[in-house]
Amino acid sequence: MSNELAELRDIGWSIWDPISLNTGTGPPEGAADEYDCYLLQARRMLRAGRPQNQVADFLMEIESEHMALGHAPDARDRAMRTVQALQRVFMINQPIRLA
Repeated sequence: MSNELAELRDIGWSIWDPISLNTGTGPPEGAADEYDCYLLQARRMLRAGRPQNQVADFLMEIESEHMALGHAPDARDRAMRTVQALQRVFMINQPIRLA
């Protein structure tokens, strides 16, 4: 596994984990690929200059609609912390927007 993928999975399992599968021993067999796909897309969105809120909304939609988990009370917080971790770990700066 590449270092980037390991870092991505660490973010997915320690911060986002919408299905609450992290038992402290890492992702269950086969579950990591699903998170990878969504987090790779979120990272691509950030690199394309999408705002944090839009990327967080994407993660929340994945959780509530695609995973059919509804709207968890902590979903926005986890999504925003995930976005911020992706930016920090992969050194993605948000473009400066002038008013």
